[in-house]
Amino acid sequence: MQTVHQIASDILDREGGFVNDPDDPGGATNFGVTIQTMRRLGLDLTGDGAVSVADVRALTRDQAEEIFVTHYFQRPSIHMLPEALHASVFDMYVNAGSNAVVLLQRLLRDMGLDIIVDGAIGPQTIRAAFAAEVQAPDHLVDAYGIARRNYYYRLADNRPASRKYARRRDGGKGGWIRRAEAFISPRYHLSAAEHEARVAAWD
Repeated sequence: MQTVHQIASDILDREGGFVNDPDDPGGATNFGVTIQTMRRLGLDLTGDGAVSVADVRALTRDQAEEIFVTHYFQRPSIHMLPEALHASVFDMYVNAGSNAVVLLQRLLRDMGLDIIVDGAIGPQTIRAAFAAEVQAPDHLVDAYGIARRNYYYRLADNRPASRKYARRRDGGKGGWIRRAEAFISPRYHLSAAEHEARVAAWD
């Protein structure tokens, strides 16, 4: 299994560098770290007394990696989940915050486990996740990845401005969908035709 820093490095590769897309509710982002996160953490890197887009631009890859490991892996207790889930839940937490945990909790409920869906990893969620791993050791990670993919499609269903993240201009799978499928076994990837059918209503 990868170390948490190896997982974080892979996430940084997927996130890329500085972006300030007006269609992204997260606002200015660098290495996947949003301006809101930097403001919450008080990261005034330029020393001018305010956290602005300039501070986002000034963020280094090493700083972003430490933010991810501390605030998106350790603090939300992802490290307490079964190791097989670490990479996908961590990646999703960077991408979607506590929605990553909500998705997991809903999946665990769908598997018949008694659990509250509250977006926080506590003893109940940890026990249920390990029970689910015992119940379906060969399918839990795929099931979570498929839940992620469905989440992205639903998000794009409800927010037309976000559809470009789920579908490329040529109609193929967008970055969100490819990102989810990076954590799903190839046999569960959607074919091009299945993807096209899923997004057909967006036209």
